[in-house]
Amino acid sequence: MCRAWLSLACLIALGSTRMVYGIDATSIDDPVLEARYLSLTHELRCMQCQNESIADSPVGLASDLRREVRSMLLAGRSDEEVRNYMVSRYGEFILFRPRFSVRNAWLWGAPPLFLLIGLWVAVRVVRQRAALVATDPDIPDDDGRG
Repeated sequence: MCRAWLSLACLIALGSTRMVYGIDATSIDDPVLEARYLSLTHELRCMQCQNESIADSPVGLASDLRREVRSMLLAGRSDEEVRNYMVSRYGEFILFRPRFSVRNAWLWGAPPLFLLIGLWVAVRVVRQRAALVATDPDIPDDDGRG
């Protein structure tokens, strides 16, 4: 009998709970501003966690940054103004997608350069191995006389 009451109490307790919200439960009445807010908070890196966006980070600094983004959007600032403010305050590292500049050009140029170098090395290796196969006496010719 006690188990039945305990089970019933558990079901009532679980059934009456509300949905649990994620880290950022901020909502803005204007759907356009809400979408901009969500986009910006997912673009900005938490300076304490460093591998999470401020939207996903549970630390106090991220909460402060989310509040700052919200207040700037409500004040009528553009997305670029919010980004510029955050970069001026925390540096380029706060952006998950860094801007192209002379200082970070290597970030943008290195992947295509390494890809071209890799393709060049692969072509050379294939050609050299093909030349070795043609001169190898242990491999029979196409006519089978070897």
